[in-house]
Amino acid sequence: MHIVFHGENAGSFSHDFQRLVGESAQISVLPDMLADPADAQTYVAADVIVGASFSRALPRPRQLQLFHVPGAGYDAVDLEAIPDSAVVCNCFGHEQAIAEYVMAALLERHVPLADADRQLRRGNWTYTSGSPDRVHGELAEKTIGLLGFGHIGKAIAARAKAFEMKVHVANRSPVPTSSLVDRSFVLNSLAEFWSSADYFVISVPSNAETVGMVNAGSFAAMRESAVILNVGRGPTIDERSLYEALKNRRIAGAVIDTWYCYPSPANPSVFPSKFPFHELPNVVMTPHMSGWTTGTINRRRQTIADNIGRRAAGRPCVNVVRPARA
Repeated sequence: MHIVFHGENAGSFSHDFQRLVGESAQISVLPDMLADPADAQTYVAADVIVGASFSRALPRPRQLQLFHVPGAGYDAVDLEAIPDSAVVCNCFGHEQAIAEYVMAALLERHVPLADADRQLRRGNWTYTSGSPDRVHGELAEKTIGLLGFGHIGKAIAARAKAFEMKVHVANRSPVPTSSLVDRSFVLNSLAEFWSSADYFVISVPSNAETVGMVNAGSFAAMRESAVILNVGRGPTIDERSLYEALKNRRIAGAVIDTWYCYPSPANPSVFPSKFPFHELPNVVMTPHMSGWTTGTINRRRQTIADNIGRRAAGRPCVNVVRPARA
């Protein structure tokens, strides 16, 4: 079994991988650009490729049995270009980390630990108890609206409930109310959804149906105190509409982890949007980091190794995006 990790992202999962798949497996870690003919030949000879992207511009693997995306999103993978002999799979395991990121962002808006520490070091008892002028907020009884109720949405809902929040969900298919969900909306009733919550978390994938799903109309329907968090894909929120809603204080704030412009080898230092979000005081900007933790890497690495074992043994893989067609 020849296993190839293609690119920096995939290579992150190669550490200690030999232990998971056995000493008989041959493991190669290749760069994103297969400019070296030897690297290209190694890619061609792979039985398994772990990679975040695939296109017809890449060398064609002759005996590929499994193409494994090391994450949930596979929008950079041309499924029709992958040889019919291969099963295509993805993996999750990031929902725990992203849910923690969301809760940390929400807590930071209510519990001013850093500023309380900063003030007290100066002798200022700014937040001391005893006066209504010095109270700070809490999450209990606030309402969080989840656009998307997959792995990420469910993990956020569980943690929000632990903080005694109300959970509203908007999803393609109806979600019944339960111990996790207080109210449910389908996608043709989003106007009511946008007016129903204090916070909104966007975690739907990016595709033709979701690009621009959150737009000027969405922001117009929100409360002025609303805060939006994007941990899904940048283009799900219309770029101009988001910037203008924040600049004009149509909503109170945003926490944005997934963006519109990303660095490349030719341009490693780039602002994440054509609009100057970095000049706005009411947005927290992070560099697509919410799901990137040691726990995520460990969980995904195990999923990839398990699927390699399943494929080698002729058993069905999990998280199949496209079955083998030959």
